[in-house]
Amino acid sequence: MNLIGRDGTLRSRLATHDPYAALRVRNFLWLILGYAMSTVAREAQIVVVGWQVFEVTRDPLALGMIGLAEALPFIAVSLYAGHVADRLPRRPIAIAGTFAMVLSAIALLLFTTSGMIGKGHVWPIYLVIFLSGIARSFIRPAFTALSAEVVTRDLFANAVAWRSSTWQFAAVLGPAMGGLIYGFAGPAAAYSVVTVLMSLSLGALWLIAHDARPQGGEAMPIGESLRIGIRFIVQQKILLAAMTLDLFSVLFGGAVALLPIFAHLLGAGPQGLGILRAAPAAGSLVTGIIVAHRPPMRRTGRALFSAVAIFGLTIIGFAISRNFWISFALLTIGGMADNVSVIIRGTLLQTLTPQHMLGRVSSVNQIFIGSSNEIGAFESGLAARILGTVPSVIFGGIMTLVVVAVTMAWAQQLRKMREIDATNQTST
Repeated sequence: MNLIGRDGTLRSRLATHDPYAALRVRNFLWLILGYAMSTVAREAQIVVVGWQVFEVTRDPLALGMIGLAEALPFIAVSLYAGHVADRLPRRPIAIAGTFAMVLSAIALLLFTTSGMIGKGHVWPIYLVIFLSGIARSFIRPAFTALSAEVVTRDLFANAVAWRSSTWQFAAVLGPAMGGLIYGFAGPAAAYSVVTVLMSLSLGALWLIAHDARPQGGEAMPIGESLRIGIRFIVQQKILLAAMTLDLFSVLFGGAVALLPIFAHLLGAGPQGLGILRAAPAAGSLVTGIIVAHRPPMRRTGRALFSAVAIFGLTIIGFAISRNFWISFALLTIGGMADNVSVIIRGTLLQTLTPQHMLGRVSSVNQIFIGSSNEIGAFESGLAARILGTVPSVIFGGIMTLVVVAVTMAWAQQLRKMREIDATNQTST
């Protein structure tokens, strides 16, 4: 029976929506498993590196330098990496990048066991993070493009939701695991587990039966190829506004980089650091599962701005909290809000971008968002050195709210956007 009207349409959509559709695609499932294991490893490594640097230096700027060491190669290489992802098969690129991450984890293990890290010296960590940042620059656009390549276009939104949820689940497990292993067995044991997980991720990517060369692109000089990718984003006003909103909110909302200091202030140690570091991902996981089980949002623009505003408010609350579990709850709520933005931006990226341009557009996106996490970490460390840890985080939360207000006034098309459909259009 045909259902007529708004309520009837909604009932029909709910009846036909399959929340597990993308997971039924074998290649996408292997991709998600590999991504999950590498994310667990990376998130565990972030906690271990952060606490190790804090223990050796007790300096917030030293924590910020971790972000800078990763952001510099990210910015320098990302556009070229996107060009490569649009010219060559994406699976071998993802495999090569993951293999480099395995080598990075082994290097951190060897530097730790050899005693090269300690007595105020943490430069080997910065060196490894810098080199691994180059590998991640190639992994991200290749993975984003590959995840869109192995599913049909009508599954993009579902695939983004599950990819985000899988990442968040791994990002809950990874920090908690890293903090617990560090606290009870030391950094060497933690780096050993990271190495094993990265190796398992490499194996999962190897099992993907998809090596197709990107279709639809033309051979052209790299300079022109990159200009086309940048020009495309500039012309897509809604996508550009969503990326800009995330860029500045993440840039100013980098309180996570200072979590080792807050864990110390709360008397929580490395185990508590792991729990706090996992809190945003736990909140994001809840949001991702809810979104995956629901039809597409009907007031997407309003949801996006509301979510980023809530994120800014939780940052301010976290800065002034002196109770561990209140701090944990605020980080969790912030993670729930942040993932709304992640899912909307990811769906816009994959829906509005032709497949032969996904590598280049994803690389520009990762400069906007990926590097802003690391630059935001450096900004937080520098601001904490100048203003003090708590005032710097409060300042970041206030600036996030300012960014929301400015973007709402500037990007009215994004603010009025309703549902994102699967035919490269957005209804307003």
